[in-house]
Amino acid sequence: MERHKQEIQLLQNVSTILDQSVDMRSAVQPILQALDLYLGFSHGTITLLRGDTGEILIESAHGLSQELAQATRYKLGEGVTGRVILKGDLMIVPSTGDSALFLGKTRYRNDKETAFICVPIKEHQEVVGALSIFRPSAPQDELDSDAAILSIVASMMARAVLLRREILNERATLAEENRRLREELTRVCHPSNIVGNSREMQQVYSQIAQVAGSNATVLINGPTGTGKELVAQAIHYAGPRAKKPFVRVHCAALPESLIESELFGHVKGAFTGAISDRKGRFELANGGTIFLDEIGEIPLTVQAKLLRVIQEREFERVGGTDTIKVDVRIVTATHRDLPSMIESNLFREDLYYRLNVFPIHMPSLSKRKSDIMLLADFFAKKYAALNNREIKGFSNDVVDLFMAYRWPGNVRELENCIERAVLLTQNGDLIERDVLPASVVPDGEAVFEISSTGSLEELVGGYEKRVIESALKAVNGNMSAAARNLQTTPRILGYKAKQYGLVK
Repeated sequence: MERHKQEIQLLQNVSTILDQSVDMRSAVQPILQALDLYLGFSHGTITLLRGDTGEILIESAHGLSQELAQATRYKLGEGVTGRVILKGDLMIVPSTGDSALFLGKTRYRNDKETAFICVPIKEHQEVVGALSIFRPSAPQDELDSDAAILSIVASMMARAVLLRREILNERATLAEENRRLREELTRVCHPSNIVGNSREMQQVYSQIAQVAGSNATVLINGPTGTGKELVAQAIHYAGPRAKKPFVRVHCAALPESLIESELFGHVKGAFTGAISDRKGRFELANGGTIFLDEIGEIPLTVQAKLLRVIQEREFERVGGTDTIKVDVRIVTATHRDLPSMIESNLFREDLYYRLNVFPIHMPSLSKRKSDIMLLADFFAKKYAALNNREIKGFSNDVVDLFMAYRWPGNVRELENCIERAVLLTQNGDLIERDVLPASVVPDGEAVFEISSTGSLEELVGGYEKRVIESALKAVNGNMSAAARNLQTTPRILGYKAKQYGLVK
């Protein structure tokens, strides 16, 4: 009867502590002290399972130094604590000295006179941590009684422990976001990081300056490879949201079945594989900017929900009912003709008008000829530094070829061309035309000298062999790609390459 009264008093004390403590950290030590008064244990811990890493950490300890508590880590299934959290069942070790499972990571007494009791802390059948104590060895019925009271206390603490774990996970997410943000700030901070002084780019810079300080929705259009993402970054980092997240979403890279979950998140159990709640990109961008690249690839089923976010700044996660409000700036980009897509019923007209508040057009590289060699020089220095090379510049032939080429892949194609050329150029030399991809040479012009002596058959054969060899080198031996560049079929090219001994 006396023990029953003590148990009731203990549970009342624990309930009062939890009611009065908003932060679980301030409640843990009083709860452990209350358990110590009742059970008379000499050492106790509360451990938390980190949902993002799977690590088990000591959140608070009684009778253990703070340094040792912070240094102690468990993995799921490791030792008694790891097994309790993995399986969700309590464990009693009557004698720590006789148990192979007991690891003794906290350096407490590991002998036959010490017992160890560990009970899981559960919330809706999800194990979020464990409560454990060391106490003197005792008969089994006494240990069972202590384990029962510990289980009740653990169930009372479960909600507070879960909230504490969510706080720690959120803190880790914020730390990662801050790290990513610092990287972004060092990489690109303002329009001057976009290379180019042409009249067309000066107009883009002017538009960035006009819109950066506002919260207006921006639609960046232009061919693929022109640097639309750099413009989006410049708008974000030149504006008042610069210290908040900049979140990219490449809509074309997301499967249609997952794009809604990626944008708006989902709740646990919303679909197969949704094992926990997950924030979408809009939530991650809260307070900052979300950049939706290739917005024209978003399916009609998602466009309606996106329209609502733009208008109301609110949405629900997939499978959820709670309305989530966000404060985000929306910047989008596309290479597609959205008005034509509207006529074909592939894009919502009302969404287009919401996105096209402030349009910025990125010109193709062929429209900004004066920037070509500026960009080429920038990329040459960049990749020379990355590969520990010294490149003196470009030969006159290369400059002429660059200025004459139409660059269908725009700045991205130029960058890839320069990266390849730097790798193929001898250290300390100029970049010459013989290291350029075959596609840059106009009308299939050879990148080597042809002898003017010998029979016509031998000259033509030698010329054809070198053309095929050059084409294969330019695409790392890919027969199909080389055939496309030479406007022939892989079968014909393969036959001729074998004829000239270029393939095994």
